[in-house]
Amino acid sequence: MTEGIDDKGKRRFLIAATSVVGAVGAGFVAVPFVMSLKPSAKARAAGAPVEVDISKLEPGEKVIVEWRGKPVWVVRRTEKNLADLKALDVKLRDPNSDVEQQPEYAKNPSRAVKPEYLVVVGLCTHLGCSPTHVKADDPAGAKIDPDWKGGFFCPCHGSKFDLAGRIYAGLPAPTNLVVPPHTYVNDSRILIGVDQGGTA
Repeated sequence: MTEGIDDKGKRRFLIAATSVVGAVGAGFVAVPFVMSLKPSAKARAAGAPVEVDISKLEPGEKVIVEWRGKPVWVVRRTEKNLADLKALDVKLRDPNSDVEQQPEYAKNPSRAVKPEYLVVVGLCTHLGCSPTHVKADDPAGAKIDPDWKGGFFCPCHGSKFDLAGRIYAGLPAPTNLVVPPHTYVNDSRILIGVDQGGTA
């Protein structure tokens, strides 16, 4: 009779120990599976907002940052650049930005929150090449257009955009350059990837 009680105790102990070891093993198997469902740090970073310091950006200069794997240009325009924009309307395919290539708060003549700063994705809307920033006083500008006011030229197929990222008429690119969602953190910092309303 004593042996039967001992056998039951051993059996209970073995069942409990096996259950605990099985549960721990299942946990070890589940952790890598669950972790694989979470996006990697690289994937999170690819879609995360990017902060740009514009405090040292001189008039006429451009800074490039990467957001979601795409180059984003921030160009500080001069007063003359801004004045020239209106004169170009007759040469452009979509001067009023009627095609939705920008958030509503950037659907204005300068396509910007603050007219001084242009924020655009630096990819041609034709085949995704990266246009070149050509300033108004660059001798190369006269070859692009005898009345070149500055802007962006895509050497792949000849598309050209003004300093608001608007496409000239009659060229391969079908639409203006894309203005990404962005907001100003303060006077010297822009957050790319977050709308003015604070949504990503």
